[in-house]
Amino acid sequence: MSEPASISSGIAARYATAIFELAKESKSLKTLEADVDALDGALTESADLRNLITSPVYTRDQVATAITAIAKKMKLSQAVAGALGLMAQKRRLFALPQVLSALRTRIADEKGEVTAEVTAAQPLSKAQETDLVKTLKARIGKDIKLKLAVDESLIGGLVIKVGSQMIDTSIRAQLAALKNSMKEVG
Repeated sequence: MSEPASISSGIAARYATAIFELAKESKSLKTLEADVDALDGALTESADLRNLITSPVYTRDQVATAITAIAKKMKLSQAVAGALGLMAQKRRLFALPQVLSALRTRIADEKGEVTAEVTAAQPLSKAQETDLVKTLKARIGKDIKLKLAVDESLIGGLVIKVGSQMIDTSIRAQLAALKNSMKEVG
């Protein structure tokens, strides 16, 4: 792991632990989970927000003012809003995506569930999602929370990541395997 990556993962782990413990102590894990989902969605959708947390062009005060306004507008809990303000003052907002990921992991562990990242060639129907959750729950033995994405380059099939395990049933992967086996033959 590169040094900057290990530094940001260490920072993220400390902030995530503090935020999680505050939420757990105040019995507001559901609120924390909603805040994490909201912030994750905002980071995904807003290039301006991603720029705000990573750009060195903005001063500490500008970033702190902006992040406080964003937290207020999003109606984030006091623990999350306070942590964001502190991260802005310490110039640590670059680690926010890793903090959110670490928080998701802690919340899932607390609830006894696992997040399965599923990438499909086409959007899944509700029935397909339900069947997939049942199948994964039977295989893993824990409650499953799906994080869905669509990647048309898969052509067909699914790529499922659960923890360190990956199941790739995509046509793209099958074609790549066929291509490799053809190279070995000829």
